[in-house]
Amino acid sequence: MSNMTVAAGRRSRWGLFIAPVLLLILAVAWTCFWFYAASQAEIAADAWRAQEAKSGRIYDCAKRSITGFPFRFEVQCSGASVALVSQNASKTPFTAKLDNILVVAQVYDPKLVIAEFSAPATLTDGVTQNTFVVNWSKGRSSVVGLPAVPDRASIVFDDPTINRLDGSVQVPLARARQVELHARLADGSPSDHPVIETVLHVAQGSIQGVHPLLAEPFEADTRAKVTGLSDLTPKPWPQRFREIQAAGGHIEIVQSRIQQGEMIAVAAGTLGLSANGRLDGELQMTVTGLERVIPALGIEKMLEEGVPQATLDRVAPGVKSQDLNNLFGALDRAVPGLGKVIKQNANAGVAAGINSIGTESTLEGKKARSFPLKFVDGAVLLGPVKVGQIPPLY
Repeated sequence: MSNMTVAAGRRSRWGLFIAPVLLLILAVAWTCFWFYAASQAEIAADAWRAQEAKSGRIYDCAKRSITGFPFRFEVQCSGASVALVSQNASKTPFTAKLDNILVVAQVYDPKLVIAEFSAPATLTDGVTQNTFVVNWSKGRSSVVGLPAVPDRASIVFDDPTINRLDGSVQVPLARARQVELHARLADGSPSDHPVIETVLHVAQGSIQGVHPLLAEPFEADTRAKVTGLSDLTPKPWPQRFREIQAAGGHIEIVQSRIQQGEMIAVAAGTLGLSANGRLDGELQMTVTGLERVIPALGIEKMLEEGVPQATLDRVAPGVKSQDLNNLFGALDRAVPGLGKVIKQNANAGVAAGINSIGTESTLEGKKARSFPLKFVDGAVLLGPVKVGQIPPLY
C-alpha cells in the first residue's frame, strides 16, 4: 500500500512538469520561427528594393533594424530616402528624404503592412529644381497585398503643411487639418495600362498664393478614376501627361464635394488633355451660395478691364469688340435686360447670367443652381464667363 502511494505521488509530480516543459518547447520553437521569419523578411525586403530599383524607384536607409518579438515585425528605417529615377531622362525626377520610417507587420497577417513617418520631409523636383518642406504631426500609411502587387494603399497625414524653399525662407503653399488618400488598382496591371481609382479627403484645407478664395479653409471629398497610363514606372510628369493624352486617357471625376462656409459645390464629369497639354473637358456642377463665390472670383474687376476676344469668340460668336458695352450687348441678346442689370451691379449681373444658363436645383436642402463648368484648352469657363486659365501640363 505504501509503495503504491509513493508511485502515485511520483506520477502526479511528473504531471506537474509536463505543461511547463511543453510551454518551453513551444517558446523555443516560436523564437526560432520568429528569428527565421525576420531574416526572411530582410531578404524579401532586399529583393523588393532590388526589384523596385529596376523600375526606377530607389529606396534606402542609413540604418535599418528589425524588432517586435514575439508577435510582430517592426522595421525601423533611419535616414530614409526615396528617389525616382527616370530611365529615359538624365535627371532624377523626384527625391524625398525624411528622418525615420517605422514599418509594422503582424506575424499572423504579413500581407498587411502599416507604416508611420516622422516629419519633416524634404521633396526635390529634379526637373524644376524646386524644393519643398513638408511637415505633419502624424503620418501613417497601410498597404494590403505585399509582397506581390498591392491590392490597395492608403496614406493619412494630420496637420500637414507644404512650404516651398526659397533660399533659406520657407514660403507657405498649403496646409490642412488632415489629408487622406486611398488608392487601388481597379484594372490592368502595374506594367500594362493600369487603371487607378482614388479617393481624396481634405479637412480644413487651404492653398496660398493662387487665389484668395482658395486661402479660406475648405472641406473636400473627391473620388476619381485615372485611365491612359501605360505603366507605373517612374517618369517625369510632362512625359506622363503626354502618354495619357496620346492614349486618349482622362480623369473621371466620379464624385466630388467641396464646402467652404455656406458654399457647397458638388461635381462630376471627365477631364482630358488637349494636344497643347491643357485641360479639356466638362464637369456638371451644382452649387449653393453662388452669390458669394462671384464677388470672390473678382469678376467685377475682370469686366471692368474687358474680356479677351478669344473668350468672346467661344461664348458669343461674331462679337468682335473687346469693350464692356459689346459684352453687355451679347448678354442682352442671350437674356433680354441682362446687360442693364450688369451695368447696375456687375457681380450680381454675372451671377444672374450664370443662373440663366443653369437650372434651379436643390442641394442638401438648400437652393442651388446646376450648370456646366467647362475647360477649353486650359480656359476655365463658369457659364459664359472665363474665370481662370490653367497653364499647360507639358
